Amino acid sequence: MNTSTNYDVIIAGGGPAGSGAAINLASQGARVLLVEQKKFPRPKLCGEFISPECVALFESLGVADQMLAGRPAKLAETVFYSRSGKCARVPSSWFGSTGMALGLSRAEMDERLLRRASDVGAHVIEDAQVTNLLIEHESVRGVTVKQNGVEANYLSAVTIDATGRSRSLVRHLNSKQTSKRERAPMVAFKAHLENTSVAPGACEIYFYRGGYGGLSNIENGLSNLCFIASASDVRACGASADRVMREVIFQNQRAKQTLQNARLQSPWLAVSLEGFGRHPVAPAIGLLAIGDAASFIDPFTGSGMLMALQSGELAASEITKCFAGDSVNPQQLRVNYSAAYHKIFDSRLKICSLMRKAAFVPGLAEVAVRSFGASEKIRRALARATRGTQTKPFPSVTRVR
Repeated sequence: MNTSTNYDVIIAGGGPAGSGAAINLASQGARVLLVEQKKFPRPKLCGEFISPECVALFESLGVADQMLAGRPAKLAETVFYSRSGKCARVPSSWFGSTGMALGLSRAEMDERLLRRASDVGAHVIEDAQVTNLLIEHESVRGVTVKQNGVEANYLSAVTIDATGRSRSLVRHLNSKQTSKRERAPMVAFKAHLENTSVAPGACEIYFYRGGYGGLSNIENGLSNLCFIASASDVRACGASADRVMREVIFQNQRAKQTLQNARLQSPWLAVSLEGFGRHPVAPAIGLLAIGDAASFIDPFTGSGMLMALQSGELAASEITKCFAGDSVNPQQLRVNYSAAYHKIFDSRLKICSLMRKAAFVPGLAEVAVRSFGASEKIRRALARATRGTQTKPFPSVTRVR
């Protein structure tokens, strides 16, 4: 390693992807700086569905016991409901060794992952913002961090954007380009509720005009409702999440039944969505993207948390392999990570793109749910296609330092 660098790796974003990458890297001896904009624990807009495959990843990260200590709800199946109430069931037993998905709030889960990253040696800075990328000879060589009004520069061999859909670091690459941003076509909402009628042990997905939503139990007897609606419908409802729920989501008969008597337990969170799909995963030499910053997969697949953890693990694996040599070659790392990422994730992203088109076309979601509900073979094949191939265990190599 070049001794002039402050850190081997700098990671912006302390969510599952960023913290997971930090844990894997720091455990191998890398000098890691993890910069998080918020102070944890904090609420986060998310479906809060943890697929069964994530349990094995939690074990490899050393946080499985901590997650279970949060008393997550156990989710044995995901049930997809068309507007008319027809359903298709996907058992959790089709995935992972445990055969059980979990429902745990992001405030609880992310806190445990971030603390684990600190425990294994990562330098964690919370309530701080990356304000600039440090670029030298067309390569990213570090970041500028602002905390308590004071800015400081940190150098690194590799920088990782784990800032989610905002893609904050990547946007700094194009900060000098002025372009008019179009109005986002969708809006996502999330809140914790009590007194819902969601089926015990089920994550329920509701399709309706212009979007879909998910409801499932989490810890402490609460339910998490996260849904997407068209921006035009949100404006028609005066941007009121409660009105959107009752006037749009209640188009789905099952949703109306389960949410009719629900009571709000937390404030609504809302965010505009520009869309789904992929972005450049290595947008510059020395800069990698993971989690939603690399690809934002459709929430109804239940694969978002899995992709976040897997992409963080993959980036850490490729970086660790690179550091195991005599010197770091950022250009080769860029090539290797891009190739490995596309090999693992391209197939599931293509399948999810096709499923998204069906979900948002009026009437087609109804037909799809009826058809899938009638054939377990089709349901199983499509469900597994959204998960893709499993990544290999994190490599055991010569420690970085």
